[in-house]
Amino acid sequence: MNSKVFTVLRILLGIFVLVFGINKFANFLPMPELSEEAGAYFGALSSSKTLMLVAIVEIVAGLALIFDKFGALFALILMSVSINAFLFHAVLDPGGIGGAVVLLILNIAVIIGYMEKYKPMLK
Repeated sequence: MNSKVFTVLRILLGIFVLVFGINKFANFLPMPELSEEAGAYFGALSSSKTLMLVAIVEIVAGLALIFDKFGALFALILMSVSINAFLFHAVLDPGGIGGAVVLLILNIAVIIGYMEKYKPMLK
């Protein structure tokens, strides 16, 4: 992958997750209307403080990707958040799946960009 393209994708992913991670604390983005099932699931994540853990992971991963410090590690860790966001929207909130698709595609592209760093681990 071209290094300039990879850098842009990495920084875009970093900003994307950093904004959504900070939003979980500051609530500056409006919360869309959710179905009853999606609201119940989201409420359970909120009351169990799981969303706070996800927010911390997103903030740290976003900073790591923006500054390219441990970016390869956090791109892998962030994949679990990306897949869960995609599945949440695919199953419980199909109308809001656009952002989750963008997140998943950016995450996959960044992991592909870091492929050389994973090769020693995969031997």
